[in-house]
This record gives sequence, C-alpha cells and structure tokens, in this order.
Amino acid sequence: MSDVKRKEIAAAKLGRQVMADHFLGLKEATETKSKPIAWCTSVGPAELLRSFGFEVYFPENHAALLGATRMSVDLIPVANAAGYSPDICSYLTSDIGAYLKKTTPLTKAFGLAQVPKADVLVYNTNQCRDVQDWFAWYSREWGVPLVGIYTPRNVGDVVQSHIDDHVAQTRAMIPTLEKVSGQKFDLDRFRLVVAESARTSRLWREVLETAAARPAPLTFFDATILMGPAVVARGTRPANDYYETLLAELKDKAAKGEGAVENEKFRLYWDGMPVWGKLRPLSELMMRLQTTVVASTYCNSWIFDAFDPAQPFESTARAYIELFIVRNDVFKEQYIERMFKTFGFDGILYHDAKTCPNNTNCRYAMPQRLEGRLGVPGLTIHGDLNDLRCYSEEQAVTNIEA
Repeated sequence: MSDVKRKEIAAAKLGRQVMADHFLGLKEATETKSKPIAWCTSVGPAELLRSFGFEVYFPENHAALLGATRMSVDLIPVANAAGYSPDICSYLTSDIGAYLKKTTPLTKAFGLAQVPKADVLVYNTNQCRDVQDWFAWYSREWGVPLVGIYTPRNVGDVVQSHIDDHVAQTRAMIPTLEKVSGQKFDLDRFRLVVAESARTSRLWREVLETAAARPAPLTFFDATILMGPAVVARGTRPANDYYETLLAELKDKAAKGEGAVENEKFRLYWDGMPVWGKLRPLSELMMRLQTTVVASTYCNSWIFDAFDPAQPFESTARAYIELFIVRNDVFKEQYIERMFKTFGFDGILYHDAKTCPNNTNCRYAMPQRLEGRLGVPGLTIHGDLNDLRCYSEEQAVTNIEA
C-alpha cells in the first residue's frame, strides 16, 4: 500500500496551527499560572468554562493522540496493573497509564513536560460513565474539585424535563467555577462563547457535508484529523477562521470534481469509533480499493445545531442531550437513514470497539435492520479505539476487501 498517494488539504496546515496554539496556551498557563486550567470532557460544558476565562483541556484528545502514536499499547497495561480492567475505556487506561509512566506525546510536539494539571475537572456523562471515573482519579490524585452533569441515556425525543434537569446541574456548578476561577459568572460572556460555538458547529457541518459531492473531496480519515479544533477550540475565533478557510477549499475541490480518492467507485459510511492506531493503513486500503468513506457518526458528534446565544443554558443543554451516542436505536436508525439520503453510500462499516460499548452500535441487530431498511450491506470489523491487541489487521483487511 506504500505506493498510494494521499491528497493533501492545504487548510490542514492552519488547523495544525490552531491545535499548536491550544497546547501552547496550556503550557503557558501551567508555567506562569496566568490562567486557571479546567479539564473538560470532549462533549462537555466547554462554553461555560471559557466564559470564566479558563484554559480548557480535553483529555480525550490526549488519549486519541496516545492511540494514533500507538503509545497506548505500552500504557494500557500500566493502568491495568493499577487496578483498572482491560475491558473498560481504553482512552481512560491509556491516559492514566501515561500519567503513571510520566510520558506524553505533548512533550515532543509542544514542550509540555506532562499533561497540564487541572484546577477543576468538569465532566458530562453523555458519552459514558467512564469519563466520571476517569476524572475522579485525577481529582483524588491532585486534590482538586470534581463537578459534572449526569445525562440520561437511551433517549428518544428530547423533552423539557431533560432540558430542565441539565440546566439545573449546569447552574449548580457555577459556585465552584466562580471560586476556582476567581471570576463571577457573566451571562453576556457566556452568550458570546455560545455564539462562537454555534458558528463552529455550522461550519463543521458544512465541511462534512461537502463529502456529499461525487467524488467526495474529503474522507472520514481526513475528518478525524480536521476535526481537532472543533473539539478543543470550539467557541474561539481561530477555530472559526480555520473552518472558513477549510470550507472554501473543499467547496472549490467539489466544484472542480477533485476527489480525495482517485477514481472513486464506492462510498461507505463508518459507524463507531476510529481505530486510532490504524488510520493511515485503513485510509490507504480504501484508496487502493477506490473507496471513499464519506461520512460517519463519530465526526458528526461535534455538530450542535441547538446552540443559541439567546438561550445559552437551555440550548447547550439540548445540544449535549441530542448527541447521537445518548439516543435510542430508533433515533439512531432514522439518523443513519438521513445520512444515507444525504451522502448516498453503498455500504456501512461498523466498528465493534471492544472497550467502547456506548459508541458501538452493531451488537443488537442494528446492521440487519438497516440493511433491510436501506438495502445497503453492512460489515462489522472488530477492534478498539486504542487497544490494538483487540484488532486483527489481517482479518479486517480480508473482510473489507471481500
């Protein structure tokens, strides 16, 4: 597969700079104590934290880096030895293993000696309960406050009681955030950040939807990298400037008929988590097979249509409850059907991630129901987001080729 040439996206360079500035800001805050640092789950209340002036750090992003660099293979057993089961989230075990082993890819990339120490840890269980246990470990380790939001699961329609409960939990965090930050809550600043996040979300949606073009100008594998600022820098001007530039480039490619995959023949949908340590070989396999993975549930997880600065508490609550991972199978199947109508894919690749049952959707006959509903075949590959011991590359490649 080494002869396959990847097509570069010029705006990716700007995205890398946004990511670098994010980590360098954390480095400066760590060294100079110029700003307090809040840890936040990747689909947590980042907008509220930014309104208090926190530098916001997202450990799931760090865990994905550990997976992509394949450092996680050596780090997961360290957390296992400390008492964490190999069956739980490999983001958690990779990250805690890295801390215990005193290593991080952020040292080589950005000069951080270690992950930035939190002044407060803030979670939302809309992804899973593991994030609470993950943050609780650091809370005990550092003796710093831990606050969070419990989100219901298996949600069908999002109703007012869901919103009211989420808003009440969000408001309950404010006294702790005021104490840690030394700042009083400012509703106008909160509105401004929500407005910027709404713009990030709209731009990211438009970026992903350029892949509806034939041929598609970007793939799922591109999007897993391009999405970085939507995760760690949403609610900021630099992220939005980057996505404006990226969107213009992709629209131009689509108009010119420039596909990310040479001579695109087939189009697929990816459901579930990425296999972070195998992104490149999987991407090159798809290019060799003239196949574009045009869309995914994972990358769309940072599209928040509900954000509204006029109602910052209520709209962020709705946005974080509407998340795909929180919803029931009826909603998920209807969602994938809408994606099928938008992107016109020929099949669905389901990733059964060993340590991530909450973002694995192929264990309760959904592939069979969707195949009957849409008339498109599905294929399940077994693996994991970070633990490559759960992934058989030979088996996955053989099944995808077949």
